[in-house]
Amino acid sequence: MRSFLLATIAALSLPLAPAFALAWGGTAHAVIDRAAIRAIPDDGPVFLRRYADYIATSASLPDSWRGDAENFSKIEEDPNHGWFREQFTFLKPIPRSRYEFVLALFKQHEKIKVRDPATAARTNVRWTGTLPYAAMEAYQRLIVCMRQIRRAQSEGADASVPEQHCAFQAIRLGHYIGDGAQPLHDSVNSDGWRGANPNGYTTDRSIHGRFESAFVDGIGLTADDLAPRIGAPARRSGDMFDAVLAFLDSAGDKMETVYKLEKRARFADFGDKDVRELIYTQTAAGAAMLRDMLCRAWAESAVPSARVAPGPLDFSNPRFNPETGSAPG
Repeated sequence: MRSFLLATIAALSLPLAPAFALAWGGTAHAVIDRAAIRAIPDDGPVFLRRYADYIATSASLPDSWRGDAENFSKIEEDPNHGWFREQFTFLKPIPRSRYEFVLALFKQHEKIKVRDPATAARTNVRWTGTLPYAAMEAYQRLIVCMRQIRRAQSEGADASVPEQHCAFQAIRLGHYIGDGAQPLHDSVNSDGWRGANPNGYTTDRSIHGRFESAFVDGIGLTADDLAPRIGAPARRSGDMFDAVLAFLDSAGDKMETVYKLEKRARFADFGDKDVRELIYTQTAAGAAMLRDMLCRAWAESAVPSARVAPGPLDFSNPRFNPETGSAPG
């Protein structure tokens, strides 16, 4: 008991600086992944159905890579869970390279650090996030392992190992897309309202957990709740990076709605129909986006990998950026 009390006191005494909170709670992440896999059509990557339990049970795995004791892992992984749009309004268009994005933030930081040190302190990769890049990296790795499945199938070989690789990447992609569907992951107001606050929104950091974990668990969210809301596969075409950015914008636009609803009963009234509907809408949006990306990756994997000339590391590539040593996607 004494150790528990000491741990509680220590936790309460932590600095109240905003931080990336830990994603949707485990329930919502698992529900999003399971609902997405159930909604895969018969011409999609149906092999993932065999791994549905593994994927759903492991849905929160990327959060475990963010522990303070594993600082190399934490520093790399933390930004992958957020996309604080207000921090980089100066940056248009969004670079199609993780490293070009990081460098652009650094240049802005250097530009404003004397005249606006408070803003400069948060103009860096840690306080902006890299969620769309993490999602696209997992998505393209899915394409690669899906090609390996197709190759094994065409040769009459065992495809179980590349299937397992794909299941792991589905865990990663599902987590980042699930995070992106949560409006508080797409704003500097992730853990309590920051800055001017004329509407008197809460500055309590616990809003994040009360919304995405306590309320979700309180209503007993299940994949069955999402099934009628996911809709038919979108058969997405066009640029996937742009689609991910649009998905994040759509979720982020609902951020203030979360704060408005919080003022009613601090998310303690599990019968609040509006809060329930927002949870259903956003988790279903995450499941639909994940399902569509899995299906699109499967379709793309039917096209053999081709070398690009000049390649992204070729100095003669017209888009080659000597600051990153590569051409963007």
